[in-house]
Amino acid sequence: MKLNKIIVATLAIGLTGAALGQVVGKAEDQIRWRQSAYHTMAWNMARIKANVEGTYNKDQVVEAANVVQAIANSKMGALFQPGTDKGKGWKETRVKPEFFKPESKDELGKLAGAYNKEANEMAKVAATGNAAAVKAQFGKLGESCKACHDKFRKDE
Repeated sequence: MKLNKIIVATLAIGLTGAALGQVVGKAEDQIRWRQSAYHTMAWNMARIKANVEGTYNKDQVVEAANVVQAIANSKMGALFQPGTDKGKGWKETRVKPEFFKPESKDELGKLAGAYNKEANEMAKVAATGNAAAVKAQFGKLGESCKACHDKFRKDE
């Protein structure tokens, strides 16, 4: 429960700055924050995967899906400001330069919208407790992640 409060507080701080139209932090901070958010999402995606591939625990899946949904809807795009295409947060950023090109804006919007849609649906489906439906939705959510990674994330 303490982790959920920390995540909510962190997101609230970030959302407050975004709502006010302010970009907070230096480039390194923005890179570190988005890396942290993506790692948190990855951990929660792994939790869902472990449940659909092993012993299913509805409560764990709901918790994980809610975290993914919260981060997906946190307006994290505000952390991709000019100057954050290079540099280091916790490690070197893996975002490709194409991400920042004006001609990528429409595609980014479509990819982000698709991911948000699937993350929102994941939370709804998780709440039903239907393991088969969760597994199917988890596949859709994973594909929406992969679509952006394939286009805009460098391999390690």
